[in-house]
Amino acid sequence: MATMEKQSKTRGPELDPHQVILWPLITEKGTHQSTHEHHNAYSFQVNLWATKQQIKTAIEELFNVRVEKVRTQMRRGKLRRYRFKKGRLPNWKKAIVKLNPADKIEFF
Repeated sequence: MATMEKQSKTRGPELDPHQVILWPLITEKGTHQSTHEHHNAYSFQVNLWATKQQIKTAIEELFNVRVEKVRTQMRRGKLRRYRFKKGRLPNWKKAIVKLNPADKIEFF
């Protein structure tokens, strides 16, 4: 019997770390979660095709921190109106990354 290689179930092209993480989400709620006294969690907008494992390795490589947990959300685009036409903003993916208590990311 020939051995079969395990097929990866990822969609789309192979992504580099700087293609996985698009930008950090700086919000009031996100700033509150990022403090060490609370959750030590940071939120990012990520590529739609990125998996949790790819997000974890990208954060660890780009910011030189240790990631404990990754949670993701698919956010639906909002309905918008421009003059007499209705449209929709694109859907996007949000990742909330919890870091090791000894680590911290400085954006400013």
